Parts: sequence; C-alpha cells; structure tokens
Amino acid sequence: MILLDGKKTSFEIKEEIAEEVTKLIARGGKKPHLAAVLVGNNGASITYVNAKVKDCEEVGFDSSLIKLSETISEKELLEEVEKLNSDDAIDGFIVQLPLPKHIDEQKVIMAIDPTKDVDGFHPQNLGKMALNLPTFLPATPMGIMDLLDRYNIETGGKHCVVVGRSHIVGLPASILMGRNSYPGNATVTLTHSRTSNLKEILQTADIIIAALGKPDFITADMVKDGVVIIDVGTTRVVDKSKKSGYKLKGDVDFAGVSKKASYITPVPGGVGPMTRVSLLKNTLITARTK
Repeated sequence: MILLDGKKTSFEIKEEIAEEVTKLIARGGKKPHLAAVLVGNNGASITYVNAKVKDCEEVGFDSSLIKLSETISEKELLEEVEKLNSDDAIDGFIVQLPLPKHIDEQKVIMAIDPTKDVDGFHPQNLGKMALNLPTFLPATPMGIMDLLDRYNIETGGKHCVVVGRSHIVGLPASILMGRNSYPGNATVTLTHSRTSNLKEILQTADIIIAALGKPDFITADMVKDGVVIIDVGTTRVVDKSKKSGYKLKGDVDFAGVSKKASYITPVPGGVGPMTRVSLLKNTLITARTK
C-alpha cells in the first residue's frame, strides 16, 4: 500500500508556484492576490480559510480575508461580492461555504464574476469543464486529478466509482474522470444515497472517490484488493484525547481498507491540502493574464 500524501505533493506544487510567481514579478507582472470571504464563526471554515492565507504567504501571493457577521443579510453579502468583482487588485476570490441558512448559496455563487471564481463553482465554469474547454476546475476535483497524476496512477479503462453527487466534488469529479485525457478515460459510475446496490458496485471498482461525509462508511468488505482510494471526507468526530476535542475522520475506514488498497489518501493530509493548492493554481492563471 502506498500513501497518497497530499501534504507532501501540495508542498511540491507550492514550490513550483512560488518559482513562477518570482518569474512573473521579474517580468513586471503583478503579485497574484487571492481573497476569501468568511461569514460567521464556523470552526472548520475558520481553520480552512486561515490555512489558505498561510498558503498565499508561502508562495508569494497577496491575500485578503473579509470576515463578516453570521447575521449579515443576503443583500449585504451580495454587495461585498460585487466589490470584489470590481476590484482590479483582486485576481480571484472565494466565498467560504457553508453559508448561514438564511442566505441562498447558489445566488451568491451566481453573483461571483466567473473570471475570478477560483473555486470553480460558477455554472459558466462548470459548463466549460463539462465541454472540456479551458476554465477554472473546481478546487477539490482538480486536486484529486493532480494527486493521481503526480503518483502516475493508471486511470484509462479503469472502473471509477464516485460516491456522492454534490456539485462541489462528486459530480465534477465524475466528469473529469470520464474525460478523454489523463487522468481520465475511466469508465465512471456515479453513486449516491439512492443507489440500492452500492456494496456490489464498490466491489467492482478499481478507483473509488468517496465524497459523502459519513465517517468510516466504506469498509474493507466493500472493496476489492488493489483498489485506489481517494477519500474526500472530513467529518469532525468527538475525541476528548485531542486538545481540540475532536479528530477528523474520512468516509473510508482507513485501518481496514488500507490493508487491501494499492494506494490510499489519509485523512487529514490527503485531499485537503490538494484542494487548497488548487485555489493557488487557479489564482495564478488569472494573474498571468494581467
């Protein structure tokens, strides 16, 4: 079993980005600037956004963090988005999800300028991705593709089962794995909560991308020997032995499944760091054009 080390791989990519930023500035280009909008005090979101700010510092980007109250109105948030859309100093920005329940997430995503949508969630960018046109790829699926690429994992002709159909991970990951490219050219099965024979389908999978948010859901008896496991799940589970009071658990029972897998991502340290570095890659794309 080989560990798909997202932390190590993302560090290597960040070194490459930092080198390109240095060259960009030497040519008279502007320093890339990534902004993040954080609404409320969700602990996981705060941790994640702070890590993104640190990532920016490490590669030589400018960064801005806009912290807004949990009680902000939808109209006020949309006004903040428009400010970022029209700010030429900002190359790309994200609005951290989830948002408070009184705010329509899709309306906010739709309001983001597609040319600054480094999360890759805007319908225009998702549509271009589906048509295999140049665009921002959604950050987590993009990170998964980079991880498969960096470890030279064969995907052509393989059976890839994606568990979860969210617009953020599952659906775009299934499209990317089925594209005529590498990584890609897989035969893809997209499964979800209504899939009645999930265990039987998983047992035929060469590659499993698990993105459903249920800790330890996929167990060793559900996979075959030699399977490649990409575990996107990051659920906080109470653990009083930890200083934080919790630990992160993936969708896959790592202890059991790792004994059968050829490759597997850890949680944490697998897909998460790759998602963050994908935001940097997308931001660099916009900065190059200015």
